[in-house]
Amino acid sequence: MNSLQMQFEQQETPSVMAHGAKSREMAEVQSQIFLAKQFPRNEVQAEIKILNACKRKSLAETALYSYPRGSTTVTGPSIRLAEAIAQYWGNINFGIKEVEQKNGISTVVAYAWDMESNTRQEKVFQVKHERYAKGKMTKLTDPRDIYELTANNGARRLRACILGVIPGDIIDNAMAQCQQTLQSAYEEPLKDRVIKILQWFQKQYGITQEMVEARLGHNIESFTEQDFVTLRSINQSLKDGMAKREDFFKIVEHKEAPKTSLDQQFKEGEQNATQQG
Repeated sequence: MNSLQMQFEQQETPSVMAHGAKSREMAEVQSQIFLAKQFPRNEVQAEIKILNACKRKSLAETALYSYPRGSTTVTGPSIRLAEAIAQYWGNINFGIKEVEQKNGISTVVAYAWDMESNTRQEKVFQVKHERYAKGKMTKLTDPRDIYELTANNGARRLRACILGVIPGDIIDNAMAQCQQTLQSAYEEPLKDRVIKILQWFQKQYGITQEMVEARLGHNIESFTEQDFVTLRSINQSLKDGMAKREDFFKIVEHKEAPKTSLDQQFKEGEQNATQQG
């Protein structure tokens, strides 16, 4: 085999492999569309399955997020709820794909495709391999760090794509069921749950009890179940990167940890529970 022939085969192989992968992908999509037409969803049964899933406490706890918009607070379904709805709605192909990685930037596609109606939502975006932490920007080189970064950035786009192909009333009903589940699912007293989530806010985000009370307009002794649901929604929004803490709270930096009665109240609650037991 001469050098010219070897060079030609080296150039041809990637093209042949890419063409083969594309052909397999097209065949897979065609088979999915065929199956969706052969076995269409039963919308009534699909909605029942979605609402039953929303009765699970584990899903309801991560199902909602909220963020301020002007003088109002917007509440919406998180990526976890969107994925659950898509799975039970059925015949929907959705996901995130990295189509190119070049010069420290990943080009990524988030998509959702209803195989029955042929309705498709797609969002193409780029992610720089950088992470901002502790006041400085760090370039990422570890493949795992890059994967996690693109996945986190893709989650918000994927959520929007899924919600774009699901009927709005199905989403609204699922959110309402999740709120109802949260309000009725807890055996632990509301006071103890409030103390725990405020401790989490302070430890994880530097959000103090005073900031939360200022946000909700009353002290923790007056918190209701709806206030607890609101705090869980804010926490989910911060975890999903839908908003920043400054969007919800007036941040006051302390050189030392502010004095708070949370730890004392939590200890008293544990002591009382032990004595009663």
